[in-house]
Amino acid sequence: MRDKPSFCEMNVPSPQPGQAPMFLWLLLLILAPGREQLGTPPKAALLLDPPWSTTFKGSKVILICKDFHSPASRDVFWYHDGNVWKTESNKIQTEHSGYYQCKTRGSSLSDPVHLEFSDDWLILQVSHPVFEGDDVVLRCQGKKEEKTSKKAYYKNYKRLPDNNDPDCITLNSVSRDNGKYYCTAIRQTFIISWTETSTPLNIQVQELFPQPVLTASPTQPTEGGLMTLTCETQVHPQKSDVQLHFQFYRDDQGLQPGWSSSPDFQIPTMRKEDSGSYWCKAKAVNNNIIKKSAGFQIHVQRIPVSEVNLEIRPHGGNLTEGEDMVLICSVANGTGAVTFSWHRDGTVSLGRKTQHSLLAELQVPAVKEHHAGRYYCAADNNHVPILSKWITVTVRIPVSRPVLTFRASEARTVVGDVVELHCEAPRGSPPILYRFYHKDVTLGNSSAPTGGGAAFNFSLTAAHSGNYSCEADNGLGAQRSHRVSLTVIVPVSRPVLTLVVPGAWAMVGDVVELHCEAPRGSPPILYWFYHENITLGNSSAPTGGGATFNLSLTAAHSGNYSCEADNGLGAQRSEVVTFNFTGASKSRIGLVTAGASGGLIVGLASATALLLHLRTRRKSVDHRESDLVYSQIWITQNANKNPADSPRMPHQVTEPTVIYSELKAHTDDCAEKSSRKGSAHEDATDNYENVLSASAALRH
Repeated sequence: MRDKPSFCEMNVPSPQPGQAPMFLWLLLLILAPGREQLGTPPKAALLLDPPWSTTFKGSKVILICKDFHSPASRDVFWYHDGNVWKTESNKIQTEHSGYYQCKTRGSSLSDPVHLEFSDDWLILQVSHPVFEGDDVVLRCQGKKEEKTSKKAYYKNYKRLPDNNDPDCITLNSVSRDNGKYYCTAIRQTFIISWTETSTPLNIQVQELFPQPVLTASPTQPTEGGLMTLTCETQVHPQKSDVQLHFQFYRDDQGLQPGWSSSPDFQIPTMRKEDSGSYWCKAKAVNNNIIKKSAGFQIHVQRIPVSEVNLEIRPHGGNLTEGEDMVLICSVANGTGAVTFSWHRDGTVSLGRKTQHSLLAELQVPAVKEHHAGRYYCAADNNHVPILSKWITVTVRIPVSRPVLTFRASEARTVVGDVVELHCEAPRGSPPILYRFYHKDVTLGNSSAPTGGGAAFNFSLTAAHSGNYSCEADNGLGAQRSHRVSLTVIVPVSRPVLTLVVPGAWAMVGDVVELHCEAPRGSPPILYWFYHENITLGNSSAPTGGGATFNLSLTAAHSGNYSCEADNGLGAQRSEVVTFNFTGASKSRIGLVTAGASGGLIVGLASATALLLHLRTRRKSVDHRESDLVYSQIWITQNANKNPADSPRMPHQVTEPTVIYSELKAHTDDCAEKSSRKGSAHEDATDNYENVLSASAALRH
């Protein structure tokens, strides 16, 4: 029967085989992923009861084989110093020294455990199992413990500090290379005492977790692809409460800022320059045990670009001047840094970009006419450049303000001339529609299908003077020209000559005004005045209208008068006005002008007024005035019998003329008779000769 356990035994964890709870097995399965991927099943665990690897000969030790991965396995294989035998039991009892191991069908061989059944009087016992980073209890035990005293502990022949309990000592965080340990004690008898020394031993420290193995998926990644690194290791099933953290490296460069609880690390986009030697570290959080994996060489594969495509926005490449154009170059396949370039007409390089992308854009702001042409793009990633197909870009130009010009056969535009209006926009994409306006009223339109200008022809009339403009429109916005003024020159029409005297009677020395005016004609107009086809003088009308010429009358001024109007487009001669008179210097001469219409009426009115004046004057005539003799009055017609004599006259005109002849003298008897009673109503015409009555004159 075993003695009551000592304090040192109480501090050594008991394996308690068969009592491991089911949730612990499940936890071990979760915390130990990927060991199957390493190709080795998890190790079986070999436990001791009691938990000391060294004991005295004659004692018995129970060995327990534990498979935490397959707890239901019945086939257990035991090994002693390399000899194997099979049994269905996971427990055996032994009293023989040697190396022991075990395994099941679901596990690999456990770590070897050396059992020592010693004949020594003093032994140093170490608890089992011991893992890296564990605190280990060493117990110095005498065969007869009651005769043992003053125990001391040594490591590598150096005494360890004493503690309060000489029966055992605790070593903190041991490692697998922890040195040799032994102890000493005083053995007492009834007579003498001496010092006993235990046999030195190495602590059997098991791996807390094996050296990690770095794996990559895929093992040969391609540029642009995802690669997952896994730092594979496993905490021993007996130390399932230990948590591991991980770090990943390429060459000597850390891939993350610190430790991570995940054994996986992802690089979302691999690059060619990411090739190199990768490795990882695993660390036990509680006891700071760190292990490093071997290097894993990774070569990142590069896929050449293929299927290069150029897209232009606005879609189709039809742009209007001033719009922004976007050139989009893309590749269907290709990894790594891709260099994109854009070109026009095969020679003009527009831009170049290098980026880790399958697509790149180039913006051309505010396109102009010279941006029209054929475009393509190229892409490469250190292989042969691949070109896209050509795309034609058209740039439509809105019309600029057109210029309106006149084109005529002569330098001056005259009524009847044919004038061409020519409208042309200096810039603008065809087709262009031109519209022509006169005082903002549409005259017509003309099209220029291939660009350039357009013309509109019309025959001039006097109404065509004024402002003209034109409009150009190619569907991108109409533009109106500046206004251009056109003056149509009108040839003068036949002028009308009028003679004006200062009063009712004219006499030698009076100034007669000759007024000549053409009803139509563009200024300036030059008027010429003629007497019997002899030039009297001229006068100008710079702004149009008529002109006058003053003539001081002499006896020689009787005869035919005319005038001529000329504005440079052909002279026109008026109808002839005949002016005849005879008499003394004091004779008053009535003047009638003859014109195309009003001359005859004025002459008749003057004759009638003269007759009334003479009738009145007869009653009050003074005998002292008997020397004033008047001509009798008659009216004649003056016709141009030979039109060739006046080449400027367009046609023959009959001129009515009023002529005054001398009045017959009467004696005082006549005056007396005229004062007789009953003669007050005598017709005054009875006393004159050759006098036409007003009614006869009008009829004439």
